[in-house]
Amino acid sequence: MIAPADLFEMDGFGHKGFFEGVDYVWEALSRLKGYLKDKISPNVGAAKNAMISKTLILHQGKVLKDNAEIDAGDATKGDLRVIVDGELLEGASVIFAGAFLFGEDIQLGKGTVVEPGALLRGPTIIGDCTEVRQGAYVRGTCLVGDRCVVGHTTELKAAIMLNGAKAGHFAYVGDSILGNDVNLGAGTKLANLKIITQDITIRIEGKLFHTGLRKMGAILGDRAELGCNSVTNPGVILGKGSLVYPCVGVPPGFYPAKTVISMRPKDVLSIRTQGIF
Repeated sequence: MIAPADLFEMDGFGHKGFFEGVDYVWEALSRLKGYLKDKISPNVGAAKNAMISKTLILHQGKVLKDNAEIDAGDATKGDLRVIVDGELLEGASVIFAGAFLFGEDIQLGKGTVVEPGALLRGPTIIGDCTEVRQGAYVRGTCLVGDRCVVGHTTELKAAIMLNGAKAGHFAYVGDSILGNDVNLGAGTKLANLKIITQDITIRIEGKLFHTGLRKMGAILGDRAELGCNSVTNPGVILGKGSLVYPCVGVPPGFYPAKTVISMRPKDVLSIRTQGIF
């Protein structure tokens, strides 16, 4: 059995209750939509189903359209500064003009930035001090933690990102879970659908598990790192601290903590579990 606790530390995650009662970690994907419906508290006001024509400030439950002095800085480090009439608005979030909000069921945390050109579709909850960068496409049914990055032209769909997870550039994250401080290199793709019409199965220690899921991408344990242009096949589970080299395709299955997956010169896939970290 691969439970959430085997892959993620959840003490600092604001939605750790989401994983309660989950025996097999992939079961969490099936409950995501219902969890969002129960927990979401939309706070983008009347700004829905429309491109934002004027930058919005979210502060203490209000949506402000007043002119403000904004220093976006690095939101993931808490550097966002919003000043209105000489007053620093602690915990304010910013949706820049040019972003598109599709649906009213969108919740943004404190100190979060949505850059011009990003599209957010509900239901979606985004935590504190997170960056949704220019051109990002958040397709809905997404749960994003604190200090995360949904990067330039990254597509996020039916996915969970725990605190500090980053998909900074040109990534696809579908029906997947990214653990704390996971980092996806530029161009990473977490494929979520088999070419053949078949539910996802996962082999763990010689035993085949039927997930019952038609779509499942990757579940990446805390601090896993995937190199640029790597691709995971549907049904990959990487243990904590695992490493995938650039331009490598990862076959489905479970890989224990600190696994290193690399492509050797003769195109032979090498999987090593040496303690190099």
